[in-house]
Amino acid sequence: MARAFEPRLLMMGVAYFPPTGTSSMKRLFTALFVAALLLPAPSHAQQEESYDYFRPQREMVQHGQQAIFMCNGLFTSNRTLEQVFDKELRYLRQPVGTSRGGDYVVDWERKAVAIGAAGGTPVMRAAFRQGIGCVILAPDQTFEDIPDLPVIDTPAPPGDASMMPWPDGDWVADKSLPSNLDPVALQAASDWAFDRESSEQVTLSLIVVQGGDIVHERYASGFDMSTRTRTWSTAKSLAVTLMGMMADEGRLGLDESLGLEWLPRQASPETDPRHAITLRHVLNMSSGLNTVDSRGMEYATGSGMAYWAGSSSVRGAVSRALIREPGTSWDYENYDTLLGILAMKLAIGDDQAYLEYPRKALLDRIGMRNTLMSVDRFGDFIMSSQVYTNARDLARFGMFYLQDGVWNGERLLSHDWIDFVRTPAPATAEGGNFYGGQWWLVPDDRNDVPKSAYSTSGNRGQYVIVVPSHDLVIVRRGLDYGRQGFNRWDLTREVLKAVRPISDGEAPS
Repeated sequence: MARAFEPRLLMMGVAYFPPTGTSSMKRLFTALFVAALLLPAPSHAQQEESYDYFRPQREMVQHGQQAIFMCNGLFTSNRTLEQVFDKELRYLRQPVGTSRGGDYVVDWERKAVAIGAAGGTPVMRAAFRQGIGCVILAPDQTFEDIPDLPVIDTPAPPGDASMMPWPDGDWVADKSLPSNLDPVALQAASDWAFDRESSEQVTLSLIVVQGGDIVHERYASGFDMSTRTRTWSTAKSLAVTLMGMMADEGRLGLDESLGLEWLPRQASPETDPRHAITLRHVLNMSSGLNTVDSRGMEYATGSGMAYWAGSSSVRGAVSRALIREPGTSWDYENYDTLLGILAMKLAIGDDQAYLEYPRKALLDRIGMRNTLMSVDRFGDFIMSSQVYTNARDLARFGMFYLQDGVWNGERLLSHDWIDFVRTPAPATAEGGNFYGGQWWLVPDDRNDVPKSAYSTSGNRGQYVIVVPSHDLVIVRRGLDYGRQGFNRWDLTREVLKAVRPISDGEAPS
């Protein structure tokens, strides 16, 4: 039986339960009281440190970001160097060089990029790998280490997608709009998405699917239906789908301990209180583990070191201390998602089967042929952010949820799991019930869109919005930078102005 959660002190980086005996408790707190008296009072400078001790890591991360953005822009998205500097790198405050040159190297034969010059901040390198996209190398690795990086060489599914009808393929028949759609209002919603008040909100694509058909599709100059871009945290909704499939098979338990080996290892690991953390807790972003990816540290510590600096995504995820009772506090953390992905890997039990699982279980089965799920250099999926895909594949993903986990008549994901991801995480109740299980929900204070709608959400404006009451999926891809803030529920409101609700049993004419 799991031990009841009690007040604790943090010792050696993990939560520590004091001894339960009365005499032991007295000796412990007497010792702590004496030690506290002997400690000097913190000075004002110690209380408010102004020196950035993480500056070297921030600089390394910035080089690593540029390496990943450039590598994927060139070799995953097949864009030009000029396009990458103009759009993808606009997110960075101080990119290295320009499209005309600078302290970077593009190795076109190896499909790799190096950012920085020797002698200063570490040179960071990223290389494209088959079936994966670009992988960041460690600071002490070079292009000679590229052959050791993971690949996924699973054959593509049969057939030519360009000749296959939507949604399994990309051939879209010309159809007139159904009678329940207002074309003028639909175009106005599209203009609202593309013509932003801020030039820093850059809409790349907008797809509206209603009744299973693409009723509106639009791309910015330089982008088209084949262009892959980074999903950022929309990847989390893909990850929870794969975990749900495994839970449906009985290989993962939503309310069972994650069963992980936590770090640092303890003399009696079976007593580690982190074993109380369940899959539900991490998918609800309520693990109770120490926060490392927010409050200005997301590009200096935590998962940023795996995203951009070649650190292990697994090691960082299992190294956090428990500071709250699991399930009681909501805190958005990439590492919570990565803990669920690690539990999935352990349940699969075979490294190659793990690498092939996303495609075999989901992507190939619903026509997401253009989606690449990236890994760190150790072969662990970074499905909290590092996925590259196009707008149509995300529209298929939204349709999969709109169809209650059924594709071509075959149930791939249970209704119970879909119900879980759209149920508010208990820890969000006081904040407005805005988050479920790796999907975002319409908050309590929004009354201009249906409460049954739910959405993915990724940095720079990546949204897949599912509106069951209107048989509707909306996909917006962006490369927002600087002043972001594109609001997915405002977009939903604008699109809904063009769509009449469909009652049960009714079909659009």
